[in-house]
Amino acid sequence: MNLEMTDRGTGASLLDSRHPATPPTREPLLERTSLEDTQRALLNILEDSAAEKARLEEAQRAVLNILDDFSNEKDHLQGTQRAVLNILEDFDLERVKVERTVGELKRSNDELEQFAYVASHDLQEPLRMVASYTQLLAKRYKGRLDPDADEFIAYAVDGSNRMQGLIQDLLAYSRAGAIGEALREISSEKALKEALANLRGTIEESGAVVTHDALPAITTDDTQLAQIFQNLVGNAIKYHGPEVPHVHVSATKNGGKEWIFSVRDNGMGIDPQYFERIFILFQRLHGRTEFKGTGIGLAICKKILERLGGRIWVESQPEKGSTFYFALPEREGK
Repeated sequence: MNLEMTDRGTGASLLDSRHPATPPTREPLLERTSLEDTQRALLNILEDSAAEKARLEEAQRAVLNILDDFSNEKDHLQGTQRAVLNILEDFDLERVKVERTVGELKRSNDELEQFAYVASHDLQEPLRMVASYTQLLAKRYKGRLDPDADEFIAYAVDGSNRMQGLIQDLLAYSRAGAIGEALREISSEKALKEALANLRGTIEESGAVVTHDALPAITTDDTQLAQIFQNLVGNAIKYHGPEVPHVHVSATKNGGKEWIFSVRDNGMGIDPQYFERIFILFQRLHGRTEFKGTGIGLAICKKILERLGGRIWVESQPEKGSTFYFALPEREGK
């Protein structure tokens, strides 16, 4: 009985040894590895997502900052725009005021010129009568009265003559610069020759030498240009030094649209402190006994040139001569 059991046990053991157990499969291990890889991939994705989220949040903050800056800049631009609009409104108001003031000044100047013309014209006749009778007294009673009477009559004659000269000059000044006809292209050289013809007696008496370069054709008023040349050349001869007067006239075109004329002399010269004063009406740098005239010539030149859109100035040194410059705009000929 026991042997059988053993045999059975042995048989069983022998059976087991003849049929060994099947080894475990590798599929669970591979699946585990795959799951771990998937897990790691998911973790990486999650990490990338977190990083991307952080970047997006940073970008969002940057965009918000930009929007804040844009809003601030917008407010600043709106403030600037309002300021500019206020400035433009103020400018328009100021422009209206300036235009009104200019108009009032023009009317005032026109009235003053008209008054000067009427006054000087109407004063001439009674003053001419006073001058005539004082001169008649001087001729008829000279030497027949006491010396004081002769002296007083001489003062009256001199005063009336000077008053006549001032009134005539004032009348000339009130007329200066008036443009009666349309400007046209003229020869400035011809205008100079006309002025020199008017100064022939002065030139011959002083022995002055007047020369000039080739002068351009220019669109302006020929009569008034001749008057400017006559005043400037006449002054150059009048205020000469110990040497024979030499006057030279030339013209050049500057960088802009202007012709610059110059009248150069070798005369007495002018102290720079008087450069502006000499262009003021009735301003003289010398006494009446030294040089004749009322000091109106340069004022007339200045007025004419301003009416023609030009300007005038001087460069000089005492005893070194003077150069008077005047500029006229270049215009298209008509």
